[in-house]
Amino acid sequence: MATLFYQGHASFRITADNGAVVFIDPYEGEGYKTPANLVLITHEHYDHNGIDKIIPGDRCVVIRSKDALQNGTYYDFDAFGIHIQAVPAYNSHHKKEECVGYVIEIDGVKIYHAGDTDLIPEMENLKNENIDYALLPIDGFYTMPPEDAAKAADIMNAKHLIPMHCKPGQIWDIKQVMKVHSDRAMLVRPNDNIRLEK
Repeated sequence: MATLFYQGHASFRITADNGAVVFIDPYEGEGYKTPANLVLITHEHYDHNGIDKIIPGDRCVVIRSKDALQNGTYYDFDAFGIHIQAVPAYNSHHKKEECVGYVIEIDGVKIYHAGDTDLIPEMENLKNENIDYALLPIDGFYTMPPEDAAKAADIMNAKHLIPMHCKPGQIWDIKQVMKVHSDRAMLVRPNDNIRLEK
């Protein structure tokens, strides 16, 4: 069964049943000594694209937002038995043509990493994707506030909501996380490693 390790801020490491290791938005925290097979970058802000932290595996694929979004077209990718679908992400701090989120299907589980975004109309398109885990930003300054993250999870009918990107300049903030009022919300702290279940 795949596992999800939260490194803090918007950084996650996913390990598949087949041993493939996926990093999303590397920047802070622990867990970078594990060699990577796949690295996903939602946009090129410094707190999301810390490629220098990554140790490449024997085969390592890096997908950046410029690979995933070209001329208004969002692309799908397949690597190491994992399916990746790029989706819109944007707000006043993040240009629509430069940022993406990712829907990742791994071992039958779907994870949505929203990147840096507000609550946007395109999230309605995710309601039929059967999202198991929605990783949603909640800082309320560079991204949507906690109440909008709860609404987003409802709109897409995600089974679980994991708050991330909690506070500018901090790896995590419990006070901000506790402002997410949703039955879907999970309390996942930096260095927590959870089993991903349907």
